[in-house]
Order: sequence, then C-alpha cells, then structure tokens
Amino acid sequence: MMQKSTDNLEELLTVMPPDIRAGLEALPQLGTVREFVLDLGRRPEARFADEFVYVREQSVTEADLDFVAQRLGEFGGDNRAGIERTLHRISAIRNRRGKIVGLTCRVGRAVYGTIDIIRDVVESGKSVLLLGRPGVGKTTKLREVARVLADDLRRRVIVVDTSNEIAGDGDIAHPGIGTARRMQVSHPSHQHDVMIEAVENHMPQVVIIDEIGREAEAEAARTIAERGVQLIATAHGNTLENLTQNPTLCDLIGGIHAVTLGDEEARRRMTQKTVLERKAPPTFEVLIELLDRDRLAVHHNVADTVDALLRGTPPRPELRARRDDGSVEVTFAAPIIEGIGVNRRLERKGGANGNEPPRPESLRRLFPFGVSRNRLQRAIRQLGLEVTIAHSLDEADALIILKAHHRRESPTLRDAHARRLPTFVVTSNTYAQIASGLAEVFSTRSPLRSPVEQALREAESAMREVIATAQPMELKPQTATLRRQQHQIAHGCNLRTHSVGKDPFRRVRILPA
Repeated sequence: MMQKSTDNLEELLTVMPPDIRAGLEALPQLGTVREFVLDLGRRPEARFADEFVYVREQSVTEADLDFVAQRLGEFGGDNRAGIERTLHRISAIRNRRGKIVGLTCRVGRAVYGTIDIIRDVVESGKSVLLLGRPGVGKTTKLREVARVLADDLRRRVIVVDTSNEIAGDGDIAHPGIGTARRMQVSHPSHQHDVMIEAVENHMPQVVIIDEIGREAEAEAARTIAERGVQLIATAHGNTLENLTQNPTLCDLIGGIHAVTLGDEEARRRMTQKTVLERKAPPTFEVLIELLDRDRLAVHHNVADTVDALLRGTPPRPELRARRDDGSVEVTFAAPIIEGIGVNRRLERKGGANGNEPPRPESLRRLFPFGVSRNRLQRAIRQLGLEVTIAHSLDEADALIILKAHHRRESPTLRDAHARRLPTFVVTSNTYAQIASGLAEVFSTRSPLRSPVEQALREAESAMREVIATAQPMELKPQTATLRRQQHQIAHGCNLRTHSVGKDPFRRVRILPA
C-alpha cells in the first residue's frame, strides 16, 4: 500500500500575519515544511527535515504573536492550541509573567497507509507500545491505527486525546481517526482519570493513548489491560532499554526489582546473590521501536525480552523496513557474542535460518570508531587481509567499534544501523583483541586463537547446524564459564540448551527452538 497524506496547510497559513504568510507562500518547497517558528525579536523561520529558511527579514514583534494567538483555539494546560478540525499544533513559549514570547506552529498531516508495516501486530489484539524519538511518526501511526481498527475491523475504539494531536482541535474529531471516538482531556495531569473513565463508561475494545509519561498513567494502563482491553500507546523513551532504566515507566514492561538469591541458586546461575528480575507480567505484550519513519524494530514478546536483558543478553528484535515500492522487508538482528575478539551485531536477512553472516569478500573497507587505527592497520597487514581503513561511514562496508562506545549507543553507531552496515564490536583496544577479532571475521588462521574462541566458534557452528537440520547437537566438554557463554549464544538465537554429563566431561547440548 502506498502512502498518501493531507495537511490542511491553507488553514495554518490563514492565522499568520500577512507579510509572513506571503513569505511562506513564496517558498517552492512549502509542501514539505514541518513547522513555523516565531520567536520575539528574531526572524520568523520555516523548518524542514534537514534545513530551515527565514521567511522575513524583519524580526517578530509582539503584534505578530498577538495576531496568531487571537486566531487560534484556547491554549490548554500544556500550552498548546490548535485550529478547528485540523491536526496543526501551536505551542507557546511564555515569559515569567505568562505572556507569549514564542510560538512553534507544527504542521499536522494525516498520513494514510503508514501502518501496513505493523498491521499484523495491531490486528492481533495484543497491547502494543510504540517508542521513538520526537518527529519519527508515533502520533501519525496512532491516528492510522485508530482508523483501521474502527473502520476496517469494526472494533469499538476510544482515543484519549490529551493534547488534541491525534484527532485535532475542536469538538468534532478529524476524519483521520475514522469512526473511532475521541475523549479530550482538560489538563495533562488528568489523563489517567480519563483513561479509566473511557473503560468504565464507554465499553471500548481498544483504547489508544498518546504519550504515557507519568506513574499514574502507567498504573491506569495496567488497570485497563487487566480488564481485557487492547491498549495501543506511545511512551517517553527511544528503546526498550530506556524503559528498564526509567523508574516511572518501567511498570509498563513488568517493573524491575532486586532479588536476593540463596547460595545454591546463585551458584547454579553463576551470578551474584543480588540480581534484578521482572516483578510482574508486562502491561504491553509487544513493543515497537520506531528507528525512523520507514524502519522499526518489533519485540514480539516483551516479557522474554526484558528477562533476557536483565540476564545480560542483548535483545534480538525483528527489523522491518518499507521499500520504495511500498513492500515491507523483514530482517533479524543477530546477537552479540561475548568472549571473542570481535562481537558481531549484524542485521541479517531472514530465511531458512536467518543467521548467515555477510561474506568476508563484501567487507573491504572498515571504518573504526574508538579503535586504534594504527593497531587496526598493523593487524590487517599481519593477517594479510585485502582490507582498507575507511575515512567515513559513507565509504565504509562495515563499522568496527569499541565496546564502550557501543554500550553508549553513540550517534555514529545509530548512523551505521540506519545505513544497515554490519557492525563489529571490539572488546578492548589492544592489538591482540583487534587481530583476533579480524581473524574471526575473515576466517583466517590466527596465532592468537584461545580456548574461549574455539569454544564459541564451535557453538556458532553447532547453532547453524541445529537451525538447518532441526536436530540436537552436543558440544565438546568445557569449563562452567565457557558452558555459560555457549548457553547465552544459543539462547540469543532462540535455541534451547541444557548441560549433560559430569565434570570434567560436562558439556552443552543444543536443541531446536
């Protein structure tokens, strides 16, 4: 399905002062504008995805701000106003006396065809939480979800519209939500009360909420989910890991608390006696991270993903991307493999096994981030690799990054993921680790190969065999520490494992999922 949108831009232009409107209408790229900014004493701006332009040489005056404010609906407790039956949002900046000294006029567009990439998830009846940075399209998707569930599936849908962003300003809801019903909120602090009221008074099958940000709203969401109502909502945060570290909102994914284990259990798990565990079932069964407008990551089982994160296993979400022709491509994120020189974190195409790494011959230009270029060049030369060091991501085939930078989710790493570049994580910035990692990636003979590497390579090979044949395989006997790492690798690929035999012959057995 191809996307189409409506923006009612003319209605927003009519509230602008005449000379500012004339400057806006003269812009050739006006149809792609995202917002207008009017700050007292500064030139008015029109902002686009990657740039901004001034629309008048004269600075904004108090008269300009008053002209706009008098033509808008009433500003709410969140300092936002709108234009009747449109999706435009005007937000005010006030001085200490409450007087408006700035306006951000955001262009609201109803975009149809945005949820085909997640339609199967939405129609499953499971509660879904959307995360993502501002401007990535969370509210747009909520609006389309409301319309599809109400019109196409004939479900009773209630939209709790705190800032009138989903269904527009005024008493009549924007047609972008279809036949879904809208409940407005008098003040943002009352959002949780309206959420409960929607369920108690109007018997919805689906409740849609934009921006859960307070503890009371998280508690209301749990109450609604426990009554069997499907929830579709957005929350503050970019990733699932963000929520695990947010004490206010972590209840949405089950809550986290510290548990003290007995000595025997701690030895069995090979962990410290105090560990973090999930407190309760998650409010939302599915979590979707919006990476950009046409790329997202789907965690189909939030409970399992949170449990894995608390055990130190990185999540492996399903990655979806919309192609230029409107079709959807599904890929999978491979696990990070701990304990070897280079830990792979690749986006791999799904298929019979979904775990084939990129071919070494396709990786000829590596861009190092946090990794010593001199040591990397020395390792390339010593191993005899036909590889060069790229000066930027634009000319790179893969990113090689230091583990410390990888954990901080640096902008360079996010850029590499957006470009779908294979990413290799070096555990430490030593020549031995860099050379050992390159040998692992390019399958060369390395004098630095250790028992750890051999054990993990054996586990990787066995995993591929188990996935391909659906037959169990046993690994060579290993120490308890190496067995634990082999278990983690297999669990990261959704395979079952258990240990068999007695020391010193105890070994890991890998079984199909």
